[in-house]
Amino acid sequence: MWFDAGVNLTNTRLLTNLDGVMERARAAGVTRQLIIATNESEAQAAITLCERHPEQLVTTVGVHPHDAAGVSANYLERLTELAKHPAVVAIGECGLDFNRNYSPPEQQIKVFSEQIQLANRLGLPLYLHERDAREKQIQLLDKLCSASTECISHCFTGGPEDAKAYKARGHWFGITGWLCDDRRNQALVAALPLLPQDQLLIETDAPFLLPRTLRPRPKLNEPQWLPEVGCALAQHLNLKQEEVAKLTTDNACRLFALSEASG
Repeated sequence: MWFDAGVNLTNTRLLTNLDGVMERARAAGVTRQLIIATNESEAQAAITLCERHPEQLVTTVGVHPHDAAGVSANYLERLTELAKHPAVVAIGECGLDFNRNYSPPEQQIKVFSEQIQLANRLGLPLYLHERDAREKQIQLLDKLCSASTECISHCFTGGPEDAKAYKARGHWFGITGWLCDDRRNQALVAALPLLPQDQLLIETDAPFLLPRTLRPRPKLNEPQWLPEVGCALAQHLNLKQEEVAKLTTDNACRLFALSEASG
């Protein structure tokens, strides 16, 4: 069994054929998926999907740094209410992105800071995004994040220095199909030995980050391709693929306080 710890199921490229996406995932042994929400409307849509597939789906609720400038005046109240749903297992995808600055940095910092404190209040993990903002993100987390609030660095692609910095904070790490791309995975490969295996998760980030090792090459990334990421991780960690499946599934269930992965 595999646990996809990050999939954008509300993206129209997946949503338009959701039944097919879910069936192909089950056939590939991907028995549970975590939907990533990046704004208020996506969070509500993700909860609706979880209600349709309660045995397979759980979700985050939160605001991505790209969407920070567009939050409603009462977005924290809305997220708080949505987070009461039993399918909600984390706050996010939240964080900082100083690479593109689709939202002004000051607004990103404000919205991220508020979500850190929300996670503290609700006792939920933080599902984190970070690009070109490690120093500021760690500064805010060190200042505001409760010691009891777990953090996962979603779609971790950093090198050894990034790994050391986040490992020092006790972070969990989500590994994606980036690992399957030998054009740009060198830093991540160098960082892998530093990452705690009992805090590793794997995710497709579908429909993005299609593993380049797939042949023939599909048009779209889907949860069904998660085992390809697991295969790459197994090779780099010198583990069997079945060991990686069990390890990362068990880790996800512990982080998100789920009893077991469903079939």
